[in-house]
Amino acid sequence: MGMITRTYEIRLLDSEERARGIVEFLFSAFSFDDTRYTPGEEEQLRTLPYRALAGQAVVWYAVNELDEIIAVSCVAENDQKTGGYSWDYVVVHREYRGWGIAGALLERMLDYLRQAFARYLITYTCSLPEYQTIRRLFERNGFTLIGQCPDYYFDGEDRLIYWLRIS
Repeated sequence: MGMITRTYEIRLLDSEERARGIVEFLFSAFSFDDTRYTPGEEEQLRTLPYRALAGQAVVWYAVNELDEIIAVSCVAENDQKTGGYSWDYVVVHREYRGWGIAGALLERMLDYLRQAFARYLITYTCSLPEYQTIRRLFERNGFTLIGQCPDYYFDGEDRLIYWLRIS
């Protein structure tokens, strides 16, 4: 592998080939730090890109200079279709963390949400120490911790709920 140049490009998912690549990335050794997926998470991760291709969500991904997927993020309107959106995943390849890619994906998503006249964005994460970095990203970008569901994922793993007003 040659020298890494901190060059990446963010793209909107638009093909089944990229959807397959996103699923492969999500289940690779370079994506999540905590790979003890719940059965629901596993299903979500396998179907998410295809749901986006069907218009049920929006997925952005980042590629490096070799056109390899190095990050993924997804948002979907709430079930009530009332202008509220849910941000389910933002995942950055381990070797590319600290480059600002998660923040850039968030900015791209917020631009999209403003254009869609979204009212708010809600997101979730786990209370375990492995998730401290994502919690800091939420807090740094104005999200408010609005709730906690004890033992949501597994015993001792609470779900933390964050919210951001868009308009």
